Amino acid sequence: MAKKKAKKTVKKAAKKVARKPAKRKTARPAAKKPAVAATPKGTVINPYLTFNGNCEEAFNFYKQVFGGKFSYLGRFKEMPPAENQPPVPESDGDKIMHVSLPISKETILMGSDTTPAFGGTAVSGNNFSVSISAPSPTKADGLFKGLSSGGEVTMPMNKTFWGSYFGMLKDKFGIQWMISFDAAPSNN
Repeated sequence: MAKKKAKKTVKKAAKKVARKPAKRKTARPAAKKPAVAATPKGTVINPYLTFNGNCEEAFNFYKQVFGGKFSYLGRFKEMPPAENQPPVPESDGDKIMHVSLPISKETILMGSDTTPAFGGTAVSGNNFSVSISAPSPTKADGLFKGLSSGGEVTMPMNKTFWGSYFGMLKDKFGIQWMISFDAAPSNN
């Protein structure tokens, strides 16, 4: 009798299962991949714009557009004299030597005026550089050496008066680069 009861129970369970639609397993959507590859840990790339005397006006405009405040603004007259470098003409003293405007957590818009004492005038379309902040002096040297291969060094890597280990170059494709390492990074 127990066998008959067990068979009936199994038949009832089978009928219930047959009446219920099977639950479908839905596949989870694949995780989205980032649109661009991340830069190596610690390497930061920012645009650096060069102007012919209207850097301050341009950056005040950018500050209006992006918001925020300048993390640094320095003028040529604040620069200490340097060996093998002509003095800055008094007429260029109030021009911007360097300005930094953080526009996001990762990006800083940077710029300066150019002066004949430091290489002439900015030409629209060529008045920018790619600025790289390296995580170490060794990495900065490696990037500088690699990018300058076949190009032109405009300022060799060296310690600067503002505390950075810094150099500038134009690569063999005509792109201008600024490479730096800051022991205590700031928003410059």
